[in-house]
Amino acid sequence: MAAHIDTDKCTGCGLCFDACPVEAIEIVRDKAKVDKDRCVDCGACVGECPNEAISID
Repeated sequence: MAAHIDTDKCTGCGLCFDACPVEAIEIVRDKAKVDKDRCVDCGACVGECPNEAISID
């Protein structure tokens, strides 16, 4: 499992990028993108998203 970004809700603010302890998130074309191979399912990004665009699947 890994963090999932709802791109319809994501504004590319970068707060999830800053919160990720393993650098599994990048901002691409103004949207967050998760590297599922690097994500450790910690959920640090979920609480940082002001748009509730991130979930752990």
